[in-house]
Amino acid sequence: MTTPATIDQEPEFIEVGNGAESRRIAVRARRGRNPGLFWLGGFNSDMKGTKAVALDAWAMEQERAFVRFDYSGHGESGGKFIDGTIGRWLEESVAVFAQFCSGPQVVIGSSMGGWMALLLARELAKRADISASLAGMVLIAPAPDFTEELMWKGFSPDIRAEIETKGVWLRPSQYGDTPYPITRALIEDGRHHLLLGAKIEVGCPVRILQGAQDPDVPWQHAFTLAHRLPSEDVVLTMIQDGDHRLSRPQDIARIIAAVKEMG
Repeated sequence: MTTPATIDQEPEFIEVGNGAESRRIAVRARRGRNPGLFWLGGFNSDMKGTKAVALDAWAMEQERAFVRFDYSGHGESGGKFIDGTIGRWLEESVAVFAQFCSGPQVVIGSSMGGWMALLLARELAKRADISASLAGMVLIAPAPDFTEELMWKGFSPDIRAEIETKGVWLRPSQYGDTPYPITRALIEDGRHHLLLGAKIEVGCPVRILQGAQDPDVPWQHAFTLAHRLPSEDVVLTMIQDGDHRLSRPQDIARIIAAVKEMG
């Protein structure tokens, strides 16, 4: 499904933030018919990942609009990963959505991108100046509130003390040799964006795909999220042999099928 055109497309860049907080965000936007697709990637991942590229190729075949980008400190965007917070990445997500999307959109969020998708829906409900709207939401191993529920609450006292005193802890990566920083700013800012303690209104159909063998986001987390969403038109699909990435051909097929359900 991947074609040279999807890989070779050069990114556009926009500036998000003011003054010292300004950062250069890389965006790949494909024009096409609606509902368009808007990709929100995961924590410490980028828009050239298997799922994003496969969806881009499918969108091109279907002549559908497709937008993907890298958060600051990720991929081709500027800024440092260590400076990232949920609020900072949300600001970038809203800016890209507002500038590159028009009309109804299916928002596809993977892992942290699932949290971003839910926060984006909340922001759109407050904003009258954004013309694009939500036609549906596809959440892949969604990780809302992960900084608190899946990180902080699971850290040992020693790790918590290191974050609190030094401001950062280098966490070993399961997907590479290089550890990545978990900062006090990331944890503290995340507490301003928690969603799972109350009902979550998104205003559109939701499809959740979750791997039962996911070592990063337990399947119980997806159940908790599903119970916080309105009961109408929310479907949770449990993939018994699925891991966190859900990037196998059969997983990609399930994601595309979920997107098709939205129109």
